[in-house]
This record gives sequence, structure tokens and C-alpha cells, in this order.
Amino acid sequence: MLSYKFRIYPNKNQKQILEKNLILCKDMYNLLLEQLNKAKKEGREKEIDLQALVAKIKEEKPKFKEVYSKALQMVSYQLKSNLKTLKELKKKGKKVGKLRFKKRIKTINYNQSGFFIDFKKKKISFSKIGTINIKIHRKVEGKIKGVIIKKEVDKWFAILQVEEPQIQQKEKESKDQRVVGIDLGINYFIVDSNGFAIENPKIVDKQLKRIRVLYRKLSRKKKGSKNFEKEKLKIEKLPLKIKNIRLDFLHKLSKYYVENYDVIYLEDLDIDNMLKGKHKEKLHMHINDASWATFKQLLSYKAERAGKRVVAVDAENTTQRCSNCGHINKKKLQLKDRIFICEKCGFTADRDFNAAMDILKTGLGQPVEPVNTYDHQRGGRFEKAPLLCEISAKEIITGHELSMRQEAPLVRVG
Repeated sequence: MLSYKFRIYPNKNQKQILEKNLILCKDMYNLLLEQLNKAKKEGREKEIDLQALVAKIKEEKPKFKEVYSKALQMVSYQLKSNLKTLKELKKKGKKVGKLRFKKRIKTINYNQSGFFIDFKKKKISFSKIGTINIKIHRKVEGKIKGVIIKKEVDKWFAILQVEEPQIQQKEKESKDQRVVGIDLGINYFIVDSNGFAIENPKIVDKQLKRIRVLYRKLSRKKKGSKNFEKEKLKIEKLPLKIKNIRLDFLHKLSKYYVENYDVIYLEDLDIDNMLKGKHKEKLHMHINDASWATFKQLLSYKAERAGKRVVAVDAENTTQRCSNCGHINKKKLQLKDRIFICEKCGFTADRDFNAAMDILKTGLGQPVEPVNTYDHQRGGRFEKAPLLCEISAKEIITGHELSMRQEAPLVRVG
């Protein structure tokens, strides 16, 4: 199932209806949760049928009839899904609390019915809401199974849930496959085994100054005034802007790797475990801002659609193991240490490049060596050391990464 996100432009009256629908969906969720909690206390949790309860509440409270019936049923499905997730986390030994009442809901779910899209006129119609203008900026391929209406700060979107037709992609023979190893990091977002070092955009870092300025301006405004609300809206828009910039970067970068490689060996990081450590506040922020998990998710689904493969490789010892001879250094590198030097063979390289080569070598199960090297002096003699090619985040976002395809060096396998 794929999601296509399009901007919609409801008029003033439709905005009021949509806002009311969101409030009613939130109220329905809270009423269902209240009844469920009550049933738990009385020991009759298994007797509760949430869908039947929705119908009963609608009869008792006619205001809920203003919302499309299937949308209210999807609220009960959301509650069931949340309960299921909590149970699964509990089984895994995670500390979980109980479901809380919602202060707001941001989505209205039209599943399988209650909507119609006119692609020629660029209009979308919803039962009990009306016909709304929609900006369709890309072709939709497959059967539309549902539409989710979502509010993001002051903008409205329609997210089309599409079932794609199954297309069998023929995988290339092993000898013809282009392969790459990827090391994820903070100094560089990616360093790959072909010597490309992709700059980490550090989006939150770049927006911090603006956040501070906006909060200072807000503090000078009279609470409740129009100017106060204007400044407040600017602050509310910033997280959305950060999210959109980050997603744009990750989409374009993952697209490049899927289009240019047949097998991608990716470092399998335990991000949750990394965040548990006693990091400095800034490092903790950078780990969250990097969004490695989102990148892995985007890379995987794009590769699956293109008939390519993403292979997760155990990240253990990738920083300490020499990609040239396989020796594991006893001394652990600190974050400030950027150069890897093998204690056994003397191989010298950027620490992240060595890790990327090691990931590729581990994934393939055979030796590899870099093609692009430069003369590096060590102990009075010259050796061949890998040469990195730095790519800025701006080049990725503006589409200049296309030049990487022509210049991409290959690693020598075997």
C-alpha cells in the first residue's frame, strides 16, 4: 500500500465543517476509551464490541451523525490498533502505561467509500463535507482504497491510500550487479564504499537561531492579541518546515542509491540503544535529527518497488575492524577521532569510509578494495589511501546529485 499526499483547498465553510469533524472524531475516541476502561474495571473487557458501541453512541448523541459513518468506525479501528501496539510492546518487555484521552485528532479517515476524485477537474468530494479543490502534482498508479484528510498547522491535505499493481522486476545476475556499502553517521550523513561523503544537513541546528528569534518576538506581544497569534502560528509552522526539508533530503538521497545500485549493504544501527546512552544534549539532538530509521525505511520500500535489495549488516565492530585485513583494533575510536589506522597492517583511511568498506566486505563475504586513492605518507614510506569525494546537502536537495552518477567510482570486488 502506497500513500500519495496532495494539498487540498477547502473554503471557509468547509474548513469549519472539517474542524467540527475533527472535534467529533476526538470526542468519539475518548467516549470509546472511557467505556473500555469502565468495562476493564468491571471485568467484562472481552464483551465490548467497539463498532457496535459507535452505533449506540450515535443513537444517543445525534451530533455524531454529522460525521460520515465509516470515518467514525475508523476511529474505533484506531483505538483497537493502539491497544494492540501497547500489548505487543508489553510482550517485548517494554514499560508501557495506559492509553490517554486525546486532546485533539488531526485526521479524518474515509476508508473504501464516501469519497470521489475527479482527476481532470482536480476536485475531490467527501460525503457530509462537499467538493474541495485538490492540487494533483503527480500521477496516481493503482487502485485508491481510501483517503485520509489531515490538518498540518493551518494547511489541509488529502492522503490517498493506493494499492499498487504487482510488477515483477527481474533481478540482475550477481556478476552484473552494482553494489555499495553505506555507513551512517553524524559528521557525514552517509559515507559509502565508493568514497562519497554526503554532508549531514543538520536541519534543526540551522533553524535554532530562527526559533529563538521567534520566541523573543512572541514574548513581547500581548497574549491573546492578533499579533500574538500571528507569531504563535509562525512558531507552530517551524517543526513542519523542518520535517519537510528533512523528508525532501531523505527522499532524494534514497532515490539516488536505488537508481544507481542493485544491492545496498546498510549498517544496521540499534538507534533506540544509542539514544539510551549518556550523550551530550547536542549529540542526542543530532542522532534524532539524522532520522536514520526514516532513511532506511524509504530506501527499503523504493528498492522493493524497483526490484533491488537492501541488506542490513550487523554494525558491531565496523568502527574498529580493518576493511583491508579484517583485524579488530583493541583501541576504540572516540567521536573526535576521524582517521582509522590498522594496528596490524597499517591501513589508513577516514574512519567512516573504512566502516563502509567493512560493511560491503561483510555483506558480500569477499574482499574489496577502493579504486580512487591518493599517496599517503606513513613512517617514511608512501602508501595508497582512499580518496573521499564530499557532496553537500544542498547539492542533494537541488538535484545536483545527478552528476554523482557519471563520476561514481566502483570498488574492485574479489
